Parts: sequence; structure tokens; C-alpha cells
Amino acid sequence: MIGIAKSAATYLIANAVGLLLSIVILPGFTISPMAFFVAVLLFSVVQGISSPLITKFSLKKVPQMMGGISLVTIFIGLWITSVLVAGMEIGGIANWLAATLLVWIGSLVAEILLPIYVFKQHQKDKA
Repeated sequence: MIGIAKSAATYLIANAVGLLLSIVILPGFTISPMAFFVAVLLFSVVQGISSPLITKFSLKKVPQMMGGISLVTIFIGLWITSVLVAGMEIGGIANWLAATLLVWIGSLVAEILLPIYVFKQHQKDKA
């Protein structure tokens, strides 16, 4: 049960890092402070649901897309989140593309580093 909680926390924090990276770097990408937590949660849920669906579709219909599944799910997650969350603006097409890449990079780095550095102490205690 603790493993699932760590995994969920890592996933949420990683997505928050990716969104924050986009907010900091892209001038037209904004999320109001109150909407940020809702946006992170909704984005994570949409991405978590759409990833297996898009993967299954890709395996059957478009196997060439398998390498870009994460980018596609992030783009879809950003789109649905921006539609449903008041206080979130992404901007023009350049921001959409850049935000997709920045969220992907930020969440990828966070998902790699968080288990190593944040949850490292707990793993040492078990050994």
C-alpha cells in the first residue's frame, strides 16, 4: 500500500514540476494559484486514463506512434485540463508544443529523481 502511495505522490509531484516549468519558461502559459492544484490533479487523472487507451490503440492501429505516446497523452491532458480548469491559459500553438515538451521533460526528470532522492531514506531504513 505504501508503494502505491509513493507512486501516486511521485506521479502528482512530477506533473506539478512539469506544469511549473511551463509556467516559468513560457510567457503565455499561466495557471492561477488557486487553479494550480485542481489542474495538477485533473491533468494527472486525464493522463493516467488516456495513456493506456492510446497505447492500446497505437499497438493495434498505428504502431509507429508508440515512441510518442507520452507526448500525445501530455498534449491531450493539457488540452482537456485547459478546457475544464478556469484560470489556465496556454497561449498560441508554439506554447502548446513547447508546453507539451516542457511538461514531458519536467515530469520525466522528476519521476527519475524523486524515488532516488526523496524516498531514498525510507528504503535505507527497510534494509
